[in-house]
Amino acid sequence: MGQLRVGMVGYAFMGAAHSQAWRTVNHAFDLPLSARMSVVCGRDEEKVAAAAAKLGWAAHATDWRSVVERDDIDLIDICTPGDTHREIALAALAAGKHVLCEKPLANSVAEAREMAEAAARARSRGVRAMCAFNYRRVPAVALMRQLVADGRIGTIRHVRAVYLQDWIVDPEFPLVWRLRRDVAGSGALGDIGAHIVDLTQYVTGQSITGVSALTETFVKERPLPTAAAGLSAEGNGSTGRGQVTVDDAALFLARLDGGAVATYEATRFATGRKNGLRVELNGSRGSLVFDFERMNELEFYDATLPAAEQGFSTILVTEPDHPYMAAWWPAGHPIGYEHTFTHEVRDLIEAVAAGQDPTPSFADALQVQLVLDAVERSAAASAWVDVEAVLASV
Repeated sequence: MGQLRVGMVGYAFMGAAHSQAWRTVNHAFDLPLSARMSVVCGRDEEKVAAAAAKLGWAAHATDWRSVVERDDIDLIDICTPGDTHREIALAALAAGKHVLCEKPLANSVAEAREMAEAAARARSRGVRAMCAFNYRRVPAVALMRQLVADGRIGTIRHVRAVYLQDWIVDPEFPLVWRLRRDVAGSGALGDIGAHIVDLTQYVTGQSITGVSALTETFVKERPLPTAAAGLSAEGNGSTGRGQVTVDDAALFLARLDGGAVATYEATRFATGRKNGLRVELNGSRGSLVFDFERMNELEFYDATLPAAEQGFSTILVTEPDHPYMAAWWPAGHPIGYEHTFTHEVRDLIEAVAAGQDPTPSFADALQVQLVLDAVERSAAASAWVDVEAVLASV
């Protein structure tokens, strides 16, 4: 078996999730390549060394450029804040490395387009690039897409999607990087709104063509952080305060190119909601509902049944013939959040080994970026905004 030698940049929340996937994937799936966790990179020598030991990496580094330049690295996994995605991805692609990049792809359309164009050029040299929208890899979501493609709910008319969190409800929660536009690009819109934009387009097979949006920042200033890790942070009054420069919530109406109309809500101020991602599709022959807080279930309403038999039924997505599930436990034994990342790198490894383009591609991620940009422009202008199309060249 050949190896896929991985260098990962970043080791916090997403780095830990990706590490779990790289450690696990060859133990769960029979694959044509074996993932080797070669090196993890971070700016702090002591912290990245500790992360390498804890997460299972063979070595560590403090300069991502040195990782990209190594001859014994085949793939660069980017788990850093959005302001660094472009530079790392472009360097990796130029060096002939495959790339896995966390979402959203970039902090602007211009950056995302440059990355997608670079990925298109690299493709001719056998180099592959994928954006890490992990919720596509929930088995219930993959089944949802399959049922839609099979025509089980007919023509889709309505799409409803929400992603609700509450981790910054406290106005004294510190000003972490996710609350700074220069680092994160946007707030709830890009952080969690990007997920439901990608997810709904994936399961419906339709693209968003236009939006009418509003955004809001409820807390304008916050204490500067003294320490931060993942979604946790510490701060105190002596550190001073800084301005929040991103949205706390984004809501928008949308039209999709297959004729469906849609509503979206992304907020980090839904008190009591921790990771409330929910998608509902209403079609001419039925409906489907996915709720990530019940991630092993899919609700299905079949309007073609006799009236006396109609009603929402719950499919427990744990059977071996459900997507991805044959690799795991006996029927009825649920899986969790971390498995989505394992499925993600499984699909990436198979695509690389087969010389095929993985999905979502950088072009797919650029299309999501164009939707996010349209939402921001719509909110600023209080007007309907059409979503720019992705050029065929990417």
